[in-house]
Amino acid sequence: MSDSQSDHRAEARKGPLAGLRVLDFSRILSGPYASMVLADLGAEIIKIEPMGGGDDTRNFPPFQGGLSHYYIALNRSKKSIALDLKSEDGLRIARQLAATCDIVLENFRPGVMDRLGLGYETLRAGNERLIYASITGFGANSPHSDKPAFDIVAQALSGVMSVNREPGQAPNKLGLPLGDMAGSIFSLFGLLAALHERNVTGQGRHVEVAMLDSMIALQGYLSQIYFVSGESPQPVGTQHPSIVPYGAFPTADGHVIVACLTERFWHNFARCIGRADLIDDPRFAAYEARLANRGALEPLIHAAMAGEGTEHWLSRLTEFDVPNAPILSIGEALEQEHVAAHGLIEEVTHPEAGPLRLVRGPILFDGEGPSPASPPSLLGADTGEVLREALGLGEAELRALEARGVLSCGAGPTPRRDAG
Repeated sequence: MSDSQSDHRAEARKGPLAGLRVLDFSRILSGPYASMVLADLGAEIIKIEPMGGGDDTRNFPPFQGGLSHYYIALNRSKKSIALDLKSEDGLRIARQLAATCDIVLENFRPGVMDRLGLGYETLRAGNERLIYASITGFGANSPHSDKPAFDIVAQALSGVMSVNREPGQAPNKLGLPLGDMAGSIFSLFGLLAALHERNVTGQGRHVEVAMLDSMIALQGYLSQIYFVSGESPQPVGTQHPSIVPYGAFPTADGHVIVACLTERFWHNFARCIGRADLIDDPRFAAYEARLANRGALEPLIHAAMAGEGTEHWLSRLTEFDVPNAPILSIGEALEQEHVAAHGLIEEVTHPEAGPLRLVRGPILFDGEGPSPASPPSLLGADTGEVLREALGLGEAELRALEARGVLSCGAGPTPRRDAG
C-alpha cells in the first residue's frame, strides 16, 4: 500500500465527517439520535444542556451507576456543555460557538429558538456557511404546530398504529420509538445533502423536518394501497396486506416467521411443508389468488406445521431456501451470533457507571465500522475544554462565568431530578 493510501486509510478511520463541528441543542430522542450518528461518522458534537439537570433523559430509569439507560443509548461520543441560555452571557457564548460550527441542530417547537435569540436567521448572520437543522413534531405551518409532540403522538397521527395490531385487537404503538427516530433519520438525509451543496456554493441551508411528515413518508406501500383502492389498509398482525403466505406461523411449541415474497419462495415453501399440490391449485397459484383465498390457505399451512416444533421448521425452511426466522427477544437479538460477528456491540468505561455495553452504528467504510466510541459525558464535563479551544476563554473568565451561574465546568455526579 502506498504512503498516500495509508494516509487516506488513517484519515478515513477518523470518520468521513472528521473536521465538522456540530452545536447540538436537541434533547430527549428526536435530535440526539441524529447527532449521535453524526458523531459515529466522525463529527465533533458539542451538546448544550440546561444547568442543573441537563437533558431530561438523564433522569429516566433504569440507571447504571447513576447514569440513565436512555441517556447512555443516545449520547455516546458527544461533549457536554452546561449553559444557561436564559442569561445574556449564556446566549453570547452559544452564538459565538455557532459561529465556529458547521451545523446547528435543534428540536424545539417552532419559534422557540427565535425567541431565545438563536434562530436560523440570527445565527446565519454570523456564519453564512452554517447548516441549521430543525426537527419539530409538525412543522411551522401545521394546525398542530404549537402542540407538544412525542413518539406515540406521531405514530397515532401517521396511521401506523391503526395497522400495528392483530385483526380485532386494540391499536398498538410500534415497540421501536420510530416516531422520534424518523425525524432524526430524515434530518440526517437533509444535513448530508446540504453539506454537499455547501461544498459547491459555500452557502448553508435551513433543513426542516417534521416527525409526523417523516412517519407518513415511511408508510411505503401502505399509502399507495389507499390511493389505489380508496380504502385504508386493515390490520393483519404479522401477516402482509398483499402477500400470502407471509408472517408468523404457529408450530408445535411456538412460532416461526415465513416470508414468501416471490413465487419461487412460495413454491419452495409448499414443497417444504409437504403440500406441493397447492402450487397448481387455482386458488393459490398466483399472488392475487392467494390473497383472495387467504382464509382458505392459512388453515392448510397451520395444519401442515402444527405437528413439529420451531427448531424443526427453521432447519427445514432453511434447507428448502425459504426466508425464515425465529422471533427473538431483545436480549436474544443482542446476544445472537450475527451481532457478535459484525462487532455491533462495544464496551466503553464511564467514570460513574463503569463498563457500558453500547450498540455501534451499522455503517461500514472500507470494511470498518465507526471508530471506538467515547462514553456519554457527565453534565458539563467538557465545558471548559470546549470554550478554551473554540472561543479562547481563559481560566479566570471561565471561573467568573461559573460563579455567576452562566455555565458549569463541573464533572461531578449528575444531579437527578425528583421523578415525581
